[in-house]
Amino acid sequence: MGWKASTNFLVIFMLVLVCRIGLCHSKCDFDAIFNFGDSNSDTGGFWSAFPAQSGPFGMTYFKKPVGRASDGRLIVDFLAQALGLPFLSPYLQSIGSNYKNGANYATLASTVLLPKTSLFVTGISPFSLAIQLNQMKQFKTKVNEEHQLGTTLPSPNIFGKSLYTFYIGQNDFTSNLAAIGIGGVQQYLPQVVSQIAGTIKELYNLGGRTFLVLNLAPVGCYPSFLVELPHNSSDIDEFGCLVSYNNAVADYNKKLKETLRQTRESLSDASVIYVDTHAVLLELFRRPTSHGLKYGTKACCGYGGGDYNFNPNVYCGNTKEINGRNVTATACDDPYNYVSWDGVHATEAANKLTTFAILNGSYSDPPFLFQEHCDLQPIG
Repeated sequence: MGWKASTNFLVIFMLVLVCRIGLCHSKCDFDAIFNFGDSNSDTGGFWSAFPAQSGPFGMTYFKKPVGRASDGRLIVDFLAQALGLPFLSPYLQSIGSNYKNGANYATLASTVLLPKTSLFVTGISPFSLAIQLNQMKQFKTKVNEEHQLGTTLPSPNIFGKSLYTFYIGQNDFTSNLAAIGIGGVQQYLPQVVSQIAGTIKELYNLGGRTFLVLNLAPVGCYPSFLVELPHNSSDIDEFGCLVSYNNAVADYNKKLKETLRQTRESLSDASVIYVDTHAVLLELFRRPTSHGLKYGTKACCGYGGGDYNFNPNVYCGNTKEINGRNVTATACDDPYNYVSWDGVHATEAANKLTTFAILNGSYSDPPFLFQEHCDLQPIG
């Protein structure tokens, strides 16, 4: 299957089998997950603040819209399941939330840098990484003051026994590409990685000791960017992806990896892990059939058909008038065959394959084997 996938899947399969026959004791070093991110890991924060999400989002696993920018589960959902934890409640969700096992600060369209700093004008969430960090600080204060008053807050000692995950930065990279180009965007990317490192250090001071930072995906393979970003035919590689944009992402990821290495050295008793999800997703986009999928650079939910099935005028689930008639961007019947859900985000199937790679540890620097820390649970 390539990229050590056969070995990865065999390890996870054996762990799942052990649990199913009753030999898994559900022991884990992590009692909670605290997640910081954008739509790639938002479990409902944005839609709690701005409720409007409709189908077909959520169709595969939840059977209804639940605030995920996907047809089903996200990587953070699969990680929680594998660690034996419930799905993370969004910090902004006031109804039905339970924070005993962590909280999710991610919101759709969030950036690492403040919108003013990033030069963004529209389409960006106000909940930047700095705001998410402040929410985390408030959460810890509330836990220390009020945990004994209710059952939805964790014990104050949970912060040193938690996994802190980051899946953010894509909007800092993509939101200005059309306006100022790759060169303009690259000028402030060092600020992005510096802000992530600074956030880790502040969370360390709050008691955090294990940090998992996912790098940027190969946006040059996303159907939406293939349709919307300016390029010529010579910029398309043999797999149908944009070479220049993927190279720019690779440059950013290199900066992120080096900055996290420096952060790791400054926090000697902490685990600061760089996760190369870019490599996993790039492989899925390039060779989907080698991993049980069929379509790489084509969206499941969209309008227009063709190579990309994406039209920027009518987004997944919406109906708009185009050329004098109403059209709807509908979902395919088989999202499990696609890497891309809506042209911008991954399907549940792609998220699951990426999670397998994360759990195995072979795409982490330094290597981080989850099975050495937890009795992993099934994520079927």
